[in-house]
Amino acid sequence: MRIVIAEDQGMLRSAVSQLLALEEDIEIVGEADNGEQALRLIREKNADIAVLDIEMPLLSGLEAAEKLRDEGRECRVAIVTTFARSGYLQRAVKAGVMGYLLKDTPVSELAEALRKIHAGKRVFSPHLTFSMMEEINPLTKRETEILLHLKKGDTVKEVSKTLYLSPATIRNYISEIIQKLEARNRMDAVSIAENKGWLPE
Repeated sequence: MRIVIAEDQGMLRSAVSQLLALEEDIEIVGEADNGEQALRLIREKNADIAVLDIEMPLLSGLEAAEKLRDEGRECRVAIVTTFARSGYLQRAVKAGVMGYLLKDTPVSELAEALRKIHAGKRVFSPHLTFSMMEEINPLTKRETEILLHLKKGDTVKEVSKTLYLSPATIRNYISEIIQKLEARNRMDAVSIAENKGWLPE
């Protein structure tokens, strides 16, 4: 696979590049110290994967990823950063980024992640994925509790008895849940929350 690496810290970029180049199936076709240079190299060298830092001069890694997406390029993007921020991760996902890894990832793991990305799989730091889910999940603890009861098939009356809340309060909660999840009804809300991994097993 043909890789372009973009990282504004020269020593780090050089070290990662040299170590990845030792892998039999990896060819480093370009190194960049800013986002614009990275884009130019990706286009010129027809790279399979771009390994991008986020904070770089001229264009950030996320801006470069968004431009690649808008151009419809087949080059896959792996973000490697020190920033464990879920806001960045959400933006990366929207930009179609296939990997989001932290800079303390060993190079052997980075190489393995690049192989998975090359094969069309997404690779995200578990820590980041968890923080992202926490941030995006709009449900409160109480709403999640009520959804779990609805999932079991409990009626409003049964839920109100179990949670010591009035049926009217439970209905208000359900209405709020349906609105937050943009669901059609309460069972649709259960299904949406389950699919997004917001309901504990």
